[in-house]
Amino acid sequence: MRKLLFAICISASVFSFAQDYSVPAASPRQKVEQQFSMSKITIDYGRPGVKGRKIFGELVPYGQVWRAGANSSTKITFGQSVNFGGKIVQAGTYGLFIVPTEKEWKVILNKDFQQWGAYTYDPKQDVVDVTVPVNKLADKQEWFEITLNPTDENAANLVLKWDDLQAEVPVKPSKPDAVNKIADKLREIKKIEADAAKTKS
Repeated sequence: MRKLLFAICISASVFSFAQDYSVPAASPRQKVEQQFSMSKITIDYGRPGVKGRKIFGELVPYGQVWRAGANSSTKITFGQSVNFGGKIVQAGTYGLFIVPTEKEWKVILNKDFQQWGAYTYDPKQDVVDVTVPVNKLADKQEWFEITLNPTDENAANLVLKWDDLQAEVPVKPSKPDAVNKIADKLREIKKIEADAAKTKS
C-alpha cells in the first residue's frame, strides 16, 4: 500500500512539473503588442532561426508566398482602421504573408489568419498587398523578428528582419484629422477632470 501511495505521489509530482514546463520550441512563438495612435497593434508570430542555412532564395524561395514566420500563420490585429503602406485597412485581425524577391518584398494582409503556414493560402482572400524595398542589415539577424518602430505619436513602421535583410511598411491612422480632433477632445476632458480633482482637494 505504501509503495502504491508513493508511486501515486511521484506521478502527481511529475504531472505537475510537466504542466509548468514544455520542450523548447525550435521556432519560439512571440506576441508583440504596442500602443498605436488611439488603440493598439498586436502581432502573433513564430520566430525561426537562421541556423547556418541560406534563407532567402533557398529556405524561403523567391516569388513564393511565405508565412512571415514559422508554424501557424502570422496574425496581425489593428485596433482601429489604418493606412497600411498607402492602402486603407479596416480594424480587425489578418494573416500576414510575404512574397520575397531579391530587391523587394510584397507584404500581404489576408482574411484567413487561422491557417497553418501558407499551405492553404488563397489570394482571393487578400485584403491588401504593398510592395516595399529590401535593405541589407549591417549585423546579421539570427532569429526572424517583427517589431513596431514609432515614427511619431500617430505613426509607426512595421519592421520585418531576418538573416541579413530588412523591410519596413509605414502604418498610420486611416483618418488622421479625425484622430487629432478626438485626441484634442480627450485632452480637454482630462484637463477638466484634473481641475475638478484640484478643486475637491
